[in-house]
Amino acid sequence: MSGDYEDKPQPLIEHLMELRTRLIWSIGAFFLAFVVCFFFAKQLFNLLVIPYKWAVIWAHLDIAKSELIYTAPQEFFFTQVKVAMFGGLVIAFPVIASQLYKFVAPGLYKNERAAFLPFLIASPVLFLLGAALVYFFFTPMVMWFFLAMQQAPTEGEIGISLLPRVSEYLSLIMTLVLSFGLVFQLPVITTLLARVGILSSDWLRQKRKFAIVMAFIVAAVLTPPDPMSQIGLALPTILLYEISIYAARLVERKREESLAEESPSSVATTEGP
Repeated sequence: MSGDYEDKPQPLIEHLMELRTRLIWSIGAFFLAFVVCFFFAKQLFNLLVIPYKWAVIWAHLDIAKSELIYTAPQEFFFTQVKVAMFGGLVIAFPVIASQLYKFVAPGLYKNERAAFLPFLIASPVLFLLGAALVYFFFTPMVMWFFLAMQQAPTEGEIGISLLPRVSEYLSLIMTLVLSFGLVFQLPVITTLLARVGILSSDWLRQKRKFAIVMAFIVAAVLTPPDPMSQIGLALPTILLYEISIYAARLVERKREESLAEESPSSVATTEGP
């Protein structure tokens, strides 16, 4: 009896072994990327500081006197660890995504795999577009807004200067990159949902007013508590929502065309001898 049981196929065990293999590859890629990024953590942090330099120039301040500080002995070290983890995740993401696809792909039909691949490519591209918007435009604008609030010392007033801590600056830019990167996934998510029939372009149009309100609520939650950050995230979200409506309509049009092509053949089959 036990021998017969052992001879039966065990798909669950096979799936778990496959999952373990994919996890090992993903964790290994992340660990390797983390080690490399930690070795260059100081240089990577200096790259992240460039938007702050642009903000200093826009505010007409002396860049030689501008600095980031740390107030605890271990603060800059743990900041470099966070930089390495963030960079490692970004570098290892293609490997992690490919391992995820290889784990899921055997359970998909050929047409489903063909439909899934464009979204797998579009997702990191859109994330990088959101990160680029944060790096080249949004972070300098936000930091310029904060730097402009400084007060120069005068006869009757003391000076008020901004001295950002390295950990707080990193948290700010990481929060903005993740927020914009996730928001830029909106067209991918809505297109996938429209493809499986959960959402429609008409439904998205009807909920436009609620989407605009939700965009400002999400922006208030995800970004620092200043109007520049909230408006800067809410406006691209609304624009991406409009793009999502257009993408959902394209999916529906393609589905209608495929159904129109299939219907004559099905009629011919039913009317045949």
